[in-house]
Amino acid sequence: MSMMGFRQMKHYAKITFGILAILSTAAVALGQDSSYRGRKYKAPPPVSHVEVCVVRAANGKPVTNASVIFHPLVHGKDRGNMELKTDADGKALIDVIETGSTIRLQVIAPDFQTFGQDYKIDKSSMTLTIKLNRPSKQFTVYGDSTQNSDQKQSDGGQQGSGSSSKPNQ
Repeated sequence: MSMMGFRQMKHYAKITFGILAILSTAAVALGQDSSYRGRKYKAPPPVSHVEVCVVRAANGKPVTNASVIFHPLVHGKDRGNMELKTDADGKALIDVIETGSTIRLQVIAPDFQTFGQDYKIDKSSMTLTIKLNRPSKQFTVYGDSTQNSDQKQSDGGQQGSGSSSKPNQ
């Protein structure tokens, strides 16, 4: 190689190195720009940490293995559900509920009344304490069943308002 050829190669190497340096700087700058992530990228919404603690209303002891069901509400309509079971401490934890959303919380446990209520998840971390009651006596519009059986005995087992089963004389 002649001296002129070596100088030209050295000159081309400097130009190539300069172009590569400019391109790599541009690539790093584009990679750090958080607004550019492709045309369909949408950042996930912020989520809240929700802890549900299920206890007995009578003594405050935890209720284990209770079903805690989250119903996300969109414009007042139910959009599916997520179900968890309480642990030995009566707690169920969830970290996927969108902050600012409304949920309908339902708690079902054997030998307890079913609980249901709507909650607005407006904080990044929330603790909800649910107190479950034992089932109560059921009410009826037909009256007390002991009253009905007493009435039947006093009527002689006859029902009706004016008919009689006596033979005509």
